[in-house]
Amino acid sequence: MTLLDVDAVDAYYGESHILRDLSLTVEEGEICALLGRNGAGKTTTLRSIAGAKPPEVRDGSITFNGDDITSLPADDVAMQGISLVPEERRVFPNLTVEENLRIAEVSRNRSNTWRRPLTATGTSMSTEQVYDDFPRLRERKTQKAGTLSGGEQQMLAIARALKQSTDLLLLDEPYEGLAPKIVEDVEAAVERISDQGVTILLVEQNAAAAIKIADRAYVVDQGGIVFDGTADELREDERTRERYLGV
Repeated sequence: MTLLDVDAVDAYYGESHILRDLSLTVEEGEICALLGRNGAGKTTTLRSIAGAKPPEVRDGSITFNGDDITSLPADDVAMQGISLVPEERRVFPNLTVEENLRIAEVSRNRSNTWRRPLTATGTSMSTEQVYDDFPRLRERKTQKAGTLSGGEQQMLAIARALKQSTDLLLLDEPYEGLAPKIVEDVEAAVERISDQGVTILLVEQNAAAAIKIADRAYVVDQGGIVFDGTADELREDERTRERYLGV
């Protein structure tokens, strides 16, 4: 079943045309990777889906769970069951790990009052479930988030998103700046989350790491999709990887 359908979207930053007739779909329960070089349009795609401003979607449509969300603001998109973990992570540095998670839970309880009943189907994890998926966070639960390593902050950012009622998790460059061993830890956590029924759209420059756990992959270049296939097909497509991903 198609959970997300991005159809012929044109998105702009001011008068700068970033996404050009971009289309992609994400199927329920899968890990889908959106790959490309810096400036290709990956983050703009996620922000367009999440209703973040900028960018501005001027043409095309974005459908989620059968509902048109193209014109919805970010708060309303989140209430539909879409959680975005931005590249900057945006944890509260002066609060402990547990306090960060508690704030996310309070936010979820407030927003659930306003959610449409038919869309309130997403996974919402308890703190104990979060700690089971991210055992390192359990070890650091009384530590201030600003003192965590980059990998631990990434785990906390993902964990906070999962405290919402999440049908679709959007991950923007979760491996950026992380050591290879920490990338493996984050990969394992993402796979555990997927196994629990959360659909994931993963944006990455680290193509090799992303397609290792992805079911399907898209490659974007200059705001348009240049590859659409399974992760196995992309692994075998040396020409596409060399031309658009530099690997």
